[in-house]
Amino acid sequence: MAIMETIYVKTGKEEWKTTAKFWMTLFGINFACGVATGIILEFQFGTNWSNYSWFVGDIFGAPLAIEGMLAFFLEATFISIMFFGWTKVSKGFHLASTWLVMIGATFSALWILVANAWMQFPIGMEFNPDAARNEMVDFWAILFSPVAINKFSHTVLSGWVLGALFVVGVSAWFILKKKDLAFAMRSIKIGAVFGLVASVLIIWTGDGSAYQVSQKQPMKLAAMEGLYEGKEGVNIVAMGLLNPAKQYDNEEEVFIMKMDVPIPKLLSFLGYRDFNAFVPGINDIIDGYTLSDGTVVPSFAERQASGKSAVQALADYREAKEVGNDSLAVMHKATLDENYHNFGYGYLEKPADLIPNVALTFYAFHFMVALGLLFLVVFAAVCFFIWQKNIEKQRWLLWIALLIIPLGYLAGELGWVVSEVGRQPWAIQNILPVSVSVSAVSAASVKTTFFLFLFLFSTLLVAEIRIMVKQIQKGVED
Repeated sequence: MAIMETIYVKTGKEEWKTTAKFWMTLFGINFACGVATGIILEFQFGTNWSNYSWFVGDIFGAPLAIEGMLAFFLEATFISIMFFGWTKVSKGFHLASTWLVMIGATFSALWILVANAWMQFPIGMEFNPDAARNEMVDFWAILFSPVAINKFSHTVLSGWVLGALFVVGVSAWFILKKKDLAFAMRSIKIGAVFGLVASVLIIWTGDGSAYQVSQKQPMKLAAMEGLYEGKEGVNIVAMGLLNPAKQYDNEEEVFIMKMDVPIPKLLSFLGYRDFNAFVPGINDIIDGYTLSDGTVVPSFAERQASGKSAVQALADYREAKEVGNDSLAVMHKATLDENYHNFGYGYLEKPADLIPNVALTFYAFHFMVALGLLFLVVFAAVCFFIWQKNIEKQRWLLWIALLIIPLGYLAGELGWVVSEVGRQPWAIQNILPVSVSVSAVSAASVKTTFFLFLFLFSTLLVAEIRIMVKQIQKGVED
C-alpha cells in the first residue's frame, strides 16, 4: 500500500490512488479481525499461565507493554488518517500516515518477537530468590539478542511474502476474469517484484535463524532434521519419511525413506560454519558429548541433578531467610546461583521429557522450506512473464498464483510450529518447563474456553473471508 501510494504522490496519476485504496480496504478488514482475535492471548497470561507470568513477568511484560504503548498506538492513530483522511490532509501527510501504519505494524512485530525470542534464549536477567522472580538487568541485551534479531527479520519477511502472495493471487483472479485489467496489471507488478525480493531475503534470514537454533537449541535442530545420532560432516535431509517406531532408546531405523540435499556436509556448515563440525543428535544431547575443542556438554542426568539442586537450594534459602539464618541463606544462594542455568531440569522426570515431537517438528520444517521455494519460483515466473509482456496469456500460472494464497498462511503457521513445538518442553529454555508454567485450573475449564474460542474465531474467520471475497468481487470501481 505504501509503495503504491508513493507512486501516486510522485506521478500524480489517480489510478495509483485507486489501486492503493482498494488494497487498503482489504487490509482494513484483516486488521479489524486481527485486533479482535489477538487481544485474547494477553488475557491468557493471567488466566492459564499465571505461574509463568509470576516467574518471568518483569521481563516478558516489558516488551509487550512497549508494543501496546508505542507500536500499536502508532499504527492505530495513523490508520484512521490512512482510511479517512484522503480529502482532509495533504498528499504528503497522508502518504506519511500510510508509511507510519506500516512502520507501526512492523514495530508491533518487533516487540512481540523480542518477548518470544527471550523465551527461546533467556538473557539479560537475574533471578531474585526473595521474590522467586526473574528480573531484567540488561534491556539492551534482550532487545538486541541475536535470536531476537533473526526471529524478527525472518517473521517480518514471511509477512512480506504472504502479503505479496495475496496481492499477486487476487490480481491474477482479476486477470483471469478479464476485469479491471489495468488495475490488476499494476498490482501484480508491485506484488511480484516485492515478493521475489522478500523470498530471496528470507533465505538469508532463514539461514541466520537456523544458525541461532544450532547454537542455542541443539535439540530443536536435531528434531528439525530427524537426527538421533550425532556425527561430523552432516548433510541436510531434503525430504524423508520418518519411522514412527523410532525412539531415542531403541535401535530402529530413523527413516523409512529419505533423500539428502546434494551438497555434502551442508548441515554442519550451516549450523556451525564448518563443513566438518560435529552436529549432536537427540541421543547425544541426552547422553552428553564432547566437542572437538574439548568442551564437555553434560548429559540429561547431570543437568537434572543440577536442576534439582537449584530447586532444593531455592526452597532451603527461603526457609533460612524465614528463620533469620543469614549465613545459611548465603550458602544456599551460592548453590542456587551455581546451578540456576539448569533450574528447569529439576522439574523433568525422565530423558524422554526433553525430546519435542520429532515428527511434527520435522515435517513442519521441511514443508515450510518446500513452500518457501515454491513461492520463490512462482514470483520469479510471474516477474519473467511480466517482463515478456504476456502474463495475461499464462492462465496456468495465474491459476497457480490464485490457488497458493492459502499456502502462504500455512507456511507461516508451519514456521511457528517449528519454533514453538521444537523448543518443548520449555516455556523458558532450560529454566521453566511448560508443565510448571500453567495455572491451577481444571482441564475442563481449559477445554471449555478452548472450544468457545475455537467456535468464536472460526465464525470470525468465515465472516472475514466472506467480507473479503465480496469486496474483491465488487472490483475497483466500487
